[in-house]
Amino acid sequence: MKPYRRSIVPLALALGILGVAGALHADERGDHDRARQALQQGQVLPLRQVLDKVEREYQGQVLKIEFERDDGRYVYDIRLLQKDGRMAKLKVDAVDGRVLKIKRKED
Repeated sequence: MKPYRRSIVPLALALGILGVAGALHADERGDHDRARQALQQGQVLPLRQVLDKVEREYQGQVLKIEFERDDGRYVYDIRLLQKDGRMAKLKVDAVDGRVLKIKRKED
């Protein structure tokens, strides 16, 4: 391989990674904007209220939150590291804070 091609490959990979990261960030930003709009319109509970309930009932630390529309309802997908070390993924109704589904990963 020619020397200039060897230097282009890492650059191309880095730019590709930055492009993917930018797209992911834009998607997260869209989640944030949709959640804020739904809250302002009174369609969902404040995230802090939902998180307080989840952290209290499931005894853990929230690692990741996604806001989405699933089967016509707003939901928060919440990844939680529980005190016993297990990872839990909860699907929470954003309207009333009910946990709709929970999946746990064992160690």
